[in-house]
Amino acid sequence: MRKSNGCGMRRVVIIGCPGSGKSTLARKLRDRTGLPLVSLDNLWWKPDRTHVAREEFDAALAAILETDAWIIEGNYSRTYEPRIKACDTVILLDYDTDLCLQSIEQRVGQVRPDIPWTETELDPELVDLVLHLKARNDPVLSDLFRRYADRTIRIFHDRDEADAWLQSV
Repeated sequence: MRKSNGCGMRRVVIIGCPGSGKSTLARKLRDRTGLPLVSLDNLWWKPDRTHVAREEFDAALAAILETDAWIIEGNYSRTYEPRIKACDTVILLDYDTDLCLQSIEQRVGQVRPDIPWTETELDPELVDLVLHLKARNDPVLSDLFRRYADRTIRIFHDRDEADAWLQSV
């Protein structure tokens, strides 16, 4: 018998620009719902800043997707479709680029549970990703949201919107 978390969500995907607060929202949602939380960065990255083989990552993700309940946070755009196909709820943090840039700057030197090391300086590749993610991902996500229109899709444009929704969960 499956235990209900009372919110109707069992499989949740949280996506958005780096620095948008995916990990923070995911932890808060986990605490409110009791759903297990998976950070894709922790599946991909090793503490020495190398990563696992793509096949290992894909196998780990596939095993998680087969389970009954989860929150999976992270982008990894090549995995959008299998995650959206397997979920019941998608949360997109569609925040202003400047806010995301400010957030990635502020987290330098901070210990974070969603990544297996502490960043000691701002990564130029991450800055580039933030600057260009929206243009690359919006068409892909729009198409996926149309194809999987039976999923609950929640798009938040600022942290106040997301926090207000979270309080209702």
